[in-house]
Amino acid sequence: MPGVKQSVSGQPRTIARHLPLIVIVLVAGIGALALRDHLTFETLRENRDSLLAFRARNYAGLAAAFVAGYVGIVAFSLPGAAVASVTGGFLFGLAAGTGLNVIAATLGASAIFLAARWGLGASLAARMDASQGRTARLMRGLRENEISVLLLLRLVPAVPFFVANLLPALVGVRFMNFFWTTALGIVPGALVFTWIGVGLGEVFDRGETPDLSLLWEPQVIGPILGLAALAALPIAIKALRGRKEI
Repeated sequence: MPGVKQSVSGQPRTIARHLPLIVIVLVAGIGALALRDHLTFETLRENRDSLLAFRARNYAGLAAAFVAGYVGIVAFSLPGAAVASVTGGFLFGLAAGTGLNVIAATLGASAIFLAARWGLGASLAARMDASQGRTARLMRGLRENEISVLLLLRLVPAVPFFVANLLPALVGVRFMNFFWTTALGIVPGALVFTWIGVGLGEVFDRGETPDLSLLWEPQVIGPILGLAALAALPIAIKALRGRKEI
């Protein structure tokens, strides 16, 4: 029976398409339970001397291992992304640390974006494209303001990082736009966390824990929100023009 043959042969393709996303969800669940007590500043404090000694022997090797670990944290939405960002500053300084943090976070975000796109994203975006009414208007507005929306997702601190990774994949955002807006949009936050990490040695020497609330200080959050407002400006201008035309 042709119908039976098509459904049977189509099932493995469906499973294969969803496999990357399934793996991410499983690893994220296991990692959240197994690693939540290990990817901490206390673990970094305990291994501080070993990491610095390894950096002195093999800087490139440590940088590669750091990027690989950070990519895994982001790609599988594991706990410890903030700790990893601060660690980048602690181990590599402000300039190199920020660069490595941005590279790793962008690659990890791209991995989860592609996994979601290959799984649910493609079919969901196609259904939304074929829909009518409010959903169709939403998709049209997103496509017209794609760059601004993507930058806003990165610049507004209230948006969780994993949401900013998954949502664009599920609504059909172009990958290259996602990639470069991620790399650019996370720079301000990466600078702040890396900056905290640069002074981490002194914090450990005093027996204290890094204060990540620095991100919410007016002199820090103000410029970031200013960039978010700048990213939203094209959307506001188009909305005003649309009202005038009406």
